[in-house]
Amino acid sequence: MFKILVDCTPDLIERIDSFCREKKPIDIKEVLGCFTTDIIGSCAIGLQFNTSKDKNSLFREYGRKAFTPTYFDLIKMSFAMAFPRLALAFKLRMTRKDVSDFFLQLVRDTVKYRVENNYSRKDFIQLLIDLQNLTNEEIAAQCFVFFIAGFETSSTTMTFVLYELSRRQDLQQKLRNEINTVLAKYDGHMTYEAIQDMKYMDQVINEALRMYPPVPLLSRKCVKDYKIPDQEIIIDKGTTVCIPIWGIHYDKDYYPEPEIFDPERFNEDNKKSRHHYAHLPFGEGPRICIGLRFGLMQTKVGLATLLQNYNFWVAGRTQEPLKYKVASFILAAEGEIWLDAEKL
Repeated sequence: MFKILVDCTPDLIERIDSFCREKKPIDIKEVLGCFTTDIIGSCAIGLQFNTSKDKNSLFREYGRKAFTPTYFDLIKMSFAMAFPRLALAFKLRMTRKDVSDFFLQLVRDTVKYRVENNYSRKDFIQLLIDLQNLTNEEIAAQCFVFFIAGFETSSTTMTFVLYELSRRQDLQQKLRNEINTVLAKYDGHMTYEAIQDMKYMDQVINEALRMYPPVPLLSRKCVKDYKIPDQEIIIDKGTTVCIPIWGIHYDKDYYPEPEIFDPERFNEDNKKSRHHYAHLPFGEGPRICIGLRFGLMQTKVGLATLLQNYNFWVAGRTQEPLKYKVASFILAAEGEIWLDAEKL
């Protein structure tokens, strides 16, 4: 899917170019949200969403709705987490009806077209169609999860990376130098191998994921009675355990001066010196995020494209120090993050 992903970058460049020409600050999360929405639309469902060009795109609108819960939505989710069997018995809906209906119809139309026209494409929905034993509802559910889990988390990560690099011009230039050096080895082409060669890029992204984990909390269900080592506490089978990613990522025993953005925490020597589970932006173990590689790939492509072409600074509209939205599934800054950009 790499080429499909890279094909979405020209629209991103065109969008940033327009802000540069008009010398306007950029709501970088919104721009990157459109970019990742277009990527997921193309890679998952095989459709050109064009949200970077169309401000009134239905795909962007329904993507926002999925991540903008009402108070009633929050009450339902809290109830479902506390009483899962009752929620199932009452057939409590966790996704807004208009959102789920939109995606279900989208998938039905796509599957029907491909089957009737014997059309095939190397994307996620084709993999599901080829399984042959899935219903349209099951295919739609998988595509919806791919969409929801992929566009908001990656755009959030890129947003915070660019925010920190905009505050540290030395680090921004260091990463830009790596991007230019690596791409020169590949004749200036953005390839999968080139992206994997960007080691300092990995460090920068990992440090941003430490400071700003898109999902600050994980929950797991205990599958058997478990005694905590060196404690008299037993976690009973069936108990839901909440893992505070944010707390672990800011633990001074693992990360001295955790409020400081320092990509060197993730050089090879420092990574080896820490407990493997001290960095959990994607979870860990058998339930680690299944989209980890895809999410990192689109994040790297987006950042490499932007930093190769533009220099960024924090705009005056950004409220600093950052405060975070309370009623948000994904970590987000109040008032959004605004950046100024200059084309290189």
